[in-house]
Amino acid sequence: MDGKAQDSSRGLPRRAVPPAVGLLLSMALMNALLYLCLDWFFIAPPHSTPGSTHCPHGYFRMGQMKNCSPWLSCEELRTEVRQLKRVGEGAVKRVFLSEWKERKVALSRLSRLEMKEDFLHGLEMLKGLQSKHVVTLLGFCEDDNTVLTEYHPLGSLSNLEATLNLSKYQNVNTWQRRLQLAVDYVSIINYLHHSPLGTRVMCDSNDLPKTLSQYLLTSNFSLVVNDLDALPLVNHSSGTLVKCGHRELHGDFVAPEQLWPYGEDTPFDDDLMPSYDEKVDIWKIPDVSSFLLGHVEGSDMVRFHLFDIHKACKSQTPAKRPTAQDILDTYKKVLNLLRDTMVSQTREML
Repeated sequence: MDGKAQDSSRGLPRRAVPPAVGLLLSMALMNALLYLCLDWFFIAPPHSTPGSTHCPHGYFRMGQMKNCSPWLSCEELRTEVRQLKRVGEGAVKRVFLSEWKERKVALSRLSRLEMKEDFLHGLEMLKGLQSKHVVTLLGFCEDDNTVLTEYHPLGSLSNLEATLNLSKYQNVNTWQRRLQLAVDYVSIINYLHHSPLGTRVMCDSNDLPKTLSQYLLTSNFSLVVNDLDALPLVNHSSGTLVKCGHRELHGDFVAPEQLWPYGEDTPFDDDLMPSYDEKVDIWKIPDVSSFLLGHVEGSDMVRFHLFDIHKACKSQTPAKRPTAQDILDTYKKVLNLLRDTMVSQTREML
């Protein structure tokens, strides 16, 4: 009897999974994975926000530092920072790649004594505007006319196209990432217009190359403003307006109110030149954003959705231009709308 039972149990056939069922299960698993990938690619924010790294005023943290450190003093800058090579120079300062405690940093030195007022203004702006929108201040020494900030190896926004053309960055050369850079840019302008130090105008922006040089591209492909040497204050309550420099401006990149209004027959006179407000920054946003969007697949679609707000930015009447917050809200709305549309279309194809 036992032998028969054993023979009988051995004789029971095992049910094999039909190939068609296995194929369906595999396809279902692949679809689930694709959905997860789509959610990550289109919906997840393209770069982490550094808000959690903020330190109290007078302190900094960068990179992998766990704790906040006080801004470095004159003595610490002199003894702990090793200057390596010059990486940039402008009218106000020279910038040197340097090293502090085995970390790469940027050391700025005053170029000419006659520019010291601008240099110290930039330092005061750096100290008072520390946030996720502004390059991290690590220390300064007014006696030596030096300022130490975080170093960003990708350099200024002027290098964007060259950077994205590198093979290792091809995966981020998309309309989504480029539009996010435009969101970052408008976020910075909005922050300056509503800053802890009042309404500030980005005056070092009389042409596109100069404007781009004021911003740095971080390693996670976000933007921070770096050069704050020319940020005059607008105060509408007291009627305080600004003029960006004391020379005549030309071209269509600057706002109409920044141009000499009295014709070619009347020589330029700074005392006769009317002042203006922060709406000059708004005029320039479409041109900067167009550069950021580039000519990748999908960028024209983004431009189409931004057409109306950009048209409003170019109003000849400053008061009729939108605020930076209005533009930022529109940019975010378009970014989310186009992401959702692409996710929906891609899912329908699965």
